[in-house]
Amino acid sequence: MSFSEIIQSPLLLVLLAVVAFLYASVGHGGASGYLALMSLFAFPVTFMKPTALVLNILVSAISFYFFYREKKFEWQLFYPFAITSVPFSFLGGMISIETHWYKIILGTVLLFAVARLLGLFGREILVRKPLNLPVALLIGAAIGFLSGLIGIGGGIILSPVLLLLGWANFKQTAAVSALFILVNSISGLFGFVSQGGILPISSMPIIVVVLVGGILGAYYGSKKFNTHTLRTVLAFVLGIAILKLYTT
Repeated sequence: MSFSEIIQSPLLLVLLAVVAFLYASVGHGGASGYLALMSLFAFPVTFMKPTALVLNILVSAISFYFFYREKKFEWQLFYPFAITSVPFSFLGGMISIETHWYKIILGTVLLFAVARLLGLFGREILVRKPLNLPVALLIGAAIGFLSGLIGIGGGIILSPVLLLLGWANFKQTAAVSALFILVNSISGLFGFVSQGGILPISSMPIIVVVLVGGILGAYYGSKKFNTHTLRTVLAFVLGIAILKLYTT
């Protein structure tokens, strides 16, 4: 099967729409899921990073809009991470790494995605803890650099950090993550393009289905829609992708 046939595969397009739906429902752009699927379908690494960033920008913007409309966003919870993450994401986007190491780093990040989808980062907090500004700045820089390096927005890492440290509840985490992903993805994409990177024109079919899935997911997620079963299925798919990344 040629690459042009793969990118228009009905199975791939359906899976991408499902990934966008599920990730948008928790305020994420879905880059880790898109990258996992592209890896399973043997996409070239040069195609994966820019495509995932573009999809992330679209879906995280949609997701942020819906969560913001539900008054879940808090600026003071967002800006400490964004201040350092945006410039470091740009730096990460400028760097191209060898395929083997790209797969190893991506597989490791996907472990966070699986844990997040399976709800392994605790229950809803009852009493929020005050945010530690210096720690938040350092976390933002680290997540930003990694985001630009492999083509994600960083929300899949920021979300468990916010929950584990008790700085936000689930809905607040979703809203902050959505905008965090958006600004990091834009910064990472600019970094990629600044080094001569080219955006793949052939990704249009993917963009359409991901937009549809993202809009539906963000709408239902912001309205307390329960997607537990589907998230479990997606975690299983990501698990297969992780195994493939580590063994090829």
